[in-house]
Amino acid sequence: MVSGPEITAILRRCGITHVVWIPDSELGTWDAALSSAPDLRLIRATREGEAIAIAAGLFLGGAKPLVVVQCTGFFEAGDAFRNVVHDLKLPLVFVIGLRGYHAHRGGRSSDTCPKFTEPILNAWGLPHTILERDSTAELFEQQLRQCLNRRAAGALVLAE
Repeated sequence: MVSGPEITAILRRCGITHVVWIPDSELGTWDAALSSAPDLRLIRATREGEAIAIAAGLFLGGAKPLVVVQCTGFFEAGDAFRNVVHDLKLPLVFVIGLRGYHAHRGGRSSDTCPKFTEPILNAWGLPHTILERDSTAELFEQQLRQCLNRRAAGALVLAE
């Protein structure tokens, strides 16, 4: 997985101004690096729908936010997502932690999050790329740039 210092460097190079997030246990490892980055604003939302709304406001105000949440919280935020991405057509970019992905693939978990994440992303019309745990910082940056350059909503899904 990409380290905290790597992620802050990537976000700087990609022009991200704000990270609006509710981290999970894996993504939360970025907290110290993001918290200490003087040129990135870290905003801790209380709910995932709120994170999407905050990012929408930041985007409309001229910022370049990134929304970082776990898959289950993303499910809960469906109406905010629909309004912001499909009705307002804002090109928000998401990093979504896909908890239990490897355990589910190996038959070692009954967690349904991995089962439903991709079908939900497809049903909600969110282009996405799944990045494996061993993906490099270079691959993460390449995929993030592709999302940003599309000028439409997109997601990087981090398999946990």
